[in-house]
Amino acid sequence: MIAIGSDHGGFELKTKVIAHLKEKGIECKDFGTYSLDSCDYPDFGRAAAEAVASGECEKGIVICTTGIGISITANKVRGIRCALCHNTTTARLTREHNDANMLAIGASMVGEIVALDIVDTFFATEFSHGERHQRRIDKIEG
Repeated sequence: MIAIGSDHGGFELKTKVIAHLKEKGIECKDFGTYSLDSCDYPDFGRAAAEAVASGECEKGIVICTTGIGISITANKVRGIRCALCHNTTTARLTREHNDANMLAIGASMVGEIVALDIVDTFFATEFSHGERHQRRIDKIEG
């Protein structure tokens, strides 16, 4: 199951990502927000990140206007490696090299088609298990 959360700035893209994942048979747990009403991204980014950190969800996606604030919030949760990606290359490399367990997207930074390609790449890419990559992740988790 995938944890997903957004603020009002990411709400519309979040609904499209959820529909896209459901079409692929991937179940999502939506941690809000549930409307375009102004709200605070930390509430939803933290909830999604805590679900991933606890093991309730395997991975997560968080979305706000730029992706910056909500990724910072997610990374405050111990055990989370949330990467803000703007293209498929960064999505692939963060999985291969960093074993990122959460993806952040800026809804106003990328269009819907690019965002869905980023999501697909993130979930299709496995961690490399390379010794140097694991060593670096161990230092992050320290």
